[in-house]
Amino acid sequence: MTRPGAPAAGAPGGGVAGAAGRPGPAYAGRVTDLRVAIIGYGLAGRVFHAPLIDATAGLRLTSVVTGDPQRQAHAAERYPGIRTPDGPEELWELGDHDLVVVATPTDSHVPLAAAAIDRGIAVVVDKPMAASAADAEALVAQARDAGVMLTVFQNRRWDSDHLTLTRLMTEGRLGRVIRYESRFERWRPQPGGAWRESTPTERGGGQLLDLGSHLVDQALVLFGPVTHLYAEVDARRGLPSDDDVFLALHHAGGTLSHLRVSAITAAPGPRLRVLGTEAAYVAPQLDTQEDRLRAGSRPDTAEAWGAEPQSHWGRLATGDYSIPIRSERGSWPAFYARLEEALRTGGPPPVDPADAVTTLRVLESARRAAETGTTVALS
Repeated sequence: MTRPGAPAAGAPGGGVAGAAGRPGPAYAGRVTDLRVAIIGYGLAGRVFHAPLIDATAGLRLTSVVTGDPQRQAHAAERYPGIRTPDGPEELWELGDHDLVVVATPTDSHVPLAAAAIDRGIAVVVDKPMAASAADAEALVAQARDAGVMLTVFQNRRWDSDHLTLTRLMTEGRLGRVIRYESRFERWRPQPGGAWRESTPTERGGGQLLDLGSHLVDQALVLFGPVTHLYAEVDARRGLPSDDDVFLALHHAGGTLSHLRVSAITAAPGPRLRVLGTEAAYVAPQLDTQEDRLRAGSRPDTAEAWGAEPQSHWGRLATGDYSIPIRSERGSWPAFYARLEEALRTGGPPPVDPADAVTTLRVLESARRAAETGTTVALS
């Protein structure tokens, strides 16, 4: 994991070269676009992956796999000329893709990614990589042994608030960070019918694995390994999966991370509150890139993509005194731009898949801590 003062999250040098294969030479010197297939065209495939891929120079979206006729029609209209296979087997029969993106429910991530790796195709897996750390670790080993690039879509390493905090820490504006508070809190007392709500936790459902993957990943990138943790994981709305989560992570460097994910918070707190020995940083709002993608905006056509309005800027505070801090521009497109470069050069992937294994170990320890009501040590 990246330590304070290291390159910004996802920046060159942030991953481990060759962590899951270096297939770059296979694409070196190719002037044509790398051909990309997305398996799954729900929220993740439709809103996050497809627009970012389509906006990335050097990548060409050629196939979207979905058995839903309405989704097939949407994909064909939005991306003229693409193919819409009904299922993965039909995709494998095409045999002409350089990259496969797995954007399906969590319990199908490993078998689909493994099938792509068996065929020598580079893979992006939406987070979390798997429903268990053991399955994720086995997938990383398979990719490494096959020499196939594997990475995980931890796009929120390129959130505006995360990048701004990284800058402030690198500049030493906060001093030593004592406490890091990070939240994804929403007010959704009535379930919306998403698969994550109705899927049991052991099959990948719930907020802990979903948004918790982002919060833990960001905390590890910023502050390094966790020595022990405490957690509360609850299903407040009576669903098969958790919807109200709190984690307290003790990092080896001394920072304490308080992470909260909730669908039933009527009064959400600030996105970030970071307390240091010299100052604090408070970011009130969530990065707006998701809202822009949901509204149909594209990174390659929108003006000043990732720039946050001044009303969303955070503040640097010391007691009663505070000043606004210009937000770094968010850059989710950086994930696919760096992946395209890595595939052609054999460089490190934008996210080291080993990081995703570590994140899952923390999440599993959190569930164990919540079940036992104890503090759990991580080896």
